[in-house]
Amino acid sequence: MKKIFFVFILTIGFSKTTFAQTEEAQIKKTIETFFEGMYKRDTTLLKSVLHKDCSLNSVNIKPNQAASQKSESMAGFLKSISSIPANVALEERLLDHKIQIDEALAIDWTPYEFYVNQKLSHQGTNVFTLTKTENTWKIFAIIDTRKR
Repeated sequence: MKKIFFVFILTIGFSKTTFAQTEEAQIKKTIETFFEGMYKRDTTLLKSVLHKDCSLNSVNIKPNQAASQKSESMAGFLKSISSIPANVALEERLLDHKIQIDEALAIDWTPYEFYVNQKLSHQGTNVFTLTKTENTWKIFAIIDTRKR
């Protein structure tokens, strides 16, 4: 009986770990798809990973100045992405993923460096808030810091 109980406990622990790893992989894939859409200027691809009520906010940090906050409509963001000329190369290098999950809510804290035509433009941290709807993770909010 003790062996059966021990195996049962191990199975539960393994299942929970496997579940968390699968959820984290899905969350990373959602964020990767977001950036793929941004690089390709593909607003349909971007919309596929965004919740319909997604918000976009930034905290701009400049030396010797007070931080300033800015909100942008998702429609404005999508329009600005689609209008970037094809000869402008964008690259956001995510330096880490710190994912926390509570059932259908997750955050991914991702320090980053942003490059335009291989030149560092700015850096900071993204915080993606995601919700799970119908077994799919969608980005519900993005807030980032932008340090120059």
